[in-house]
Amino acid sequence: MINFFKYTMQSENGAARSLAVPAGVMFFLMLITLFTVSLTLIAAQTESPTVEESTPEVPAVEPIPDEFMPVYTEAAEAYDVPWEMLAAIHRVETSFSNADPMVSEAGAVGHMQFMPCTWTGWSHPSCENLGEGDIPEDVQTDPEAIATYGGYGVDASGNGKADPFDIEDAVHSAAYYLAANGMADGAEEEALFVYNQADWYVEDVLHYAEVYSEEAEDAELVSAEQLP
Repeated sequence: MINFFKYTMQSENGAARSLAVPAGVMFFLMLITLFTVSLTLIAAQTESPTVEESTPEVPAVEPIPDEFMPVYTEAAEAYDVPWEMLAAIHRVETSFSNADPMVSEAGAVGHMQFMPCTWTGWSHPSCENLGEGDIPEDVQTDPEAIATYGGYGVDASGNGKADPFDIEDAVHSAAYYLAANGMADGAEEEALFVYNQADWYVEDVLHYAEVYSEEAEDAELVSAEQLP
């Protein structure tokens, strides 16, 4: 016995007509419909979505001013730290001493942006919190006072003062600080993080240092090729 499904459709003149469709045919039509819908859904799911790849922002690299290179290399040799790290810090901190003024909102001072208490020494009575302190200038630049308070300021220029606004003193002091915090032993990232406790800062300095190192190597190759 064949079962029939009653199917009602509307004719062109609007009259309703009833058709008897065998159950097997109706079942077959339903299977085809389900199969078509399934294929459509699968195709939609397997299409590759359009993804906009975000490119991380890379800091622009400024060339190193020629007058600073001897200072970097001398300080690097004195404290056994990479010169390119000093150049990179100088770039990040004050854009090669182009910051005006060279005093940050937090109170960091000079070419390499030392907090006064780090420069003079944290055992100074006024040193607390972030290290801005209340240190008279004659004390802050006195090598003997700095030695007494355990600071990192260095009189590299030999004028009797350890001045964070003197480029030689500032760069040598930065080299001394980095070396004392592990860079001389190869702990570059750790030393940079002590210098400024921010991951973005460490990444930026490492980026600049790598570029400056590569540029120096390329320049050496060019010079060697030009030799007779």
